[in-house]
Amino acid sequence: MRATFPFTAILGQDEMKLALLASAVDPSLGGVLVFGDRGTGKSTAVRGLADLLPQMRVVSGCRYHCDPGANGSGCEDCQKRGRDGPLPSETVPIPVVDLPLGATEDRIIGALDLERALSRGEKFFESGLLARAHRGFLYIDEVNLLEDHLVDLLLDVAASGENVVEREGLSVRHPARFVLIGSGNPEEGELRPQLLDRFGLSVEVSAPEDIPTRVEIIRRRDAFEKDPYSFAAKWRPETDSVREQITSARAKLSTIVVPQDVLEQAAGLCIKLGTDGLRGELTVMRAARAVAALEGSGVVSDRHLQLVAPSALRHRLRRNPLDESGSTSRIQRTLKDVFCV
Repeated sequence: MRATFPFTAILGQDEMKLALLASAVDPSLGGVLVFGDRGTGKSTAVRGLADLLPQMRVVSGCRYHCDPGANGSGCEDCQKRGRDGPLPSETVPIPVVDLPLGATEDRIIGALDLERALSRGEKFFESGLLARAHRGFLYIDEVNLLEDHLVDLLLDVAASGENVVEREGLSVRHPARFVLIGSGNPEEGELRPQLLDRFGLSVEVSAPEDIPTRVEIIRRRDAFEKDPYSFAAKWRPETDSVREQITSARAKLSTIVVPQDVLEQAAGLCIKLGTDGLRGELTVMRAARAVAALEGSGVVSDRHLQLVAPSALRHRLRRNPLDESGSTSRIQRTLKDVFCV
């Protein structure tokens, strides 16, 4: 199998890397949308994330890699098997599944295994990409070009955390909870508002404009393409270190304190920006807590809030016809007003 360009070797794009790491620590953030020009490392970062993720414990033999400690919330088969006592378990890598643009609905949600039905006369459900992505990450490159009926399907599953397939005499229901990651080029079209709102964090990436950074990026990419395995081995210590950082952050996430004044700052920021509903405040709080956990801090500070505010809020702003500046500029101006920086 070909080596993957190490996540830790990606130079620059700090906001994108922080958003992906925060989502790895706290999947409840709702995933990450990465928009930017071609060749800015979007797909490279997502695929490199797979090597960073710690392993997870699953029920042995389960097609949906259910959590053995799920207490009855796993698939129907695991619930039945669990009545007889503790389920056998094993440790496997957290899945990062690609959803290609050309994928059919059957490929995504699963369908009747026709070959088995015709050869053996058995009805057997062949699970799809959503089953593979359960408890992991589902990555859609060029997400803004995804067909509308597939967008509707993903919205339904993301909202319920369950995939229901009823067709061809089959009735299958299985858990499908995943972190959605999308990337795309804004020049190729906008994302539907319903899907845009489903992403917890939104990041804008662009090519660096200083010559030393661009030269170093070229050097690293060239070295990787010449000898992928040696290059990956060189960056293995940094990769292992970040994996341990994620594992530690996950373990301490529930103990991180979010002070009252930080919550008030988050609410004041969202009010000044005019974001809809309360999802903005919730996302800012959760993202700031995840970043604090990554840094090993026990308390969320104003600095953590300022770090995550642009990615948590830029896609939640209403359009202002009297303000032609971009959403990022509006957030930065408001941060200065709120935090006096």
